[in-house]
Amino acid sequence: MKEGVSEIVWSGGSLADDEYDEFVFRATVAKELPLGTRIYLPVVQECTDGAVERWIEIPAAGKNTDDYETPAPYFDVVEQPRS
Repeated sequence: MKEGVSEIVWSGGSLADDEYDEFVFRATVAKELPLGTRIYLPVVQECTDGAVERWIEIPAAGKNTDDYETPAPYFDVVEQPRS
């Protein structure tokens, strides 16, 4: 990556252990990326009690996310539907 966003931080409160929330973002990728390109987004969650969860494992060649205990989330590059 030569430019653009390299980190997204959500802050401003905490959630109880029995709660969850969704954190959504929308992005555009370079048109040079072929359709079907898989882009991984490693995630680190830092809790107020000091606990840290890391979903950062990116599959090596020939492997997939099912082969890992804490795989990074990902998205595949798709064509944007015309409205």
